[in-house]
Amino acid sequence: MTTPTESVQCFGRKKTAVAVTHCKRGRGLIKINGCPIELVEPEILRFKAYEPVLLLGRQRFAGVDMRIRVKGGGHTSQIYAIRQSIAKALVAFYQKYVDEQSKKEIKDILVRHLYHIGLLIKGQWGTNINMVLIL
Repeated sequence: MTTPTESVQCFGRKKTAVAVTHCKRGRGLIKINGCPIELVEPEILRFKAYEPVLLLGRQRFAGVDMRIRVKGGGHTSQIYAIRQSIAKALVAFYQKYVDEQSKKEIKDILVRHLYHIGLLIKGQWGTNINMVLIL
């Protein structure tokens, strides 16, 4: 009997774009619709897709493979959905298969970055400013 693979599946959304990331133990591959993340188009937005990798460091991604399927929306919305699903998948993988402390460190880095770049939006039911968290 085969052993079950350690994997998680998470999604990210932006407008009508939906990205689903399947994250499992591996060698650090990140593929989007079958193509390496290095070939993401449009080239101008490539670093937005790379953002979780750049923030957290390549070593945190070295032990996992990520396969991402994205559809719907425009190019920009797809890139933001990809970015969100990569971050959520890594946090979920670390929580489930690594340890809580590592997961907390990753989550804190991502939330701190969100705070510094000012991802603040107007509250849906009033004039209060609320923080948008992707995790």
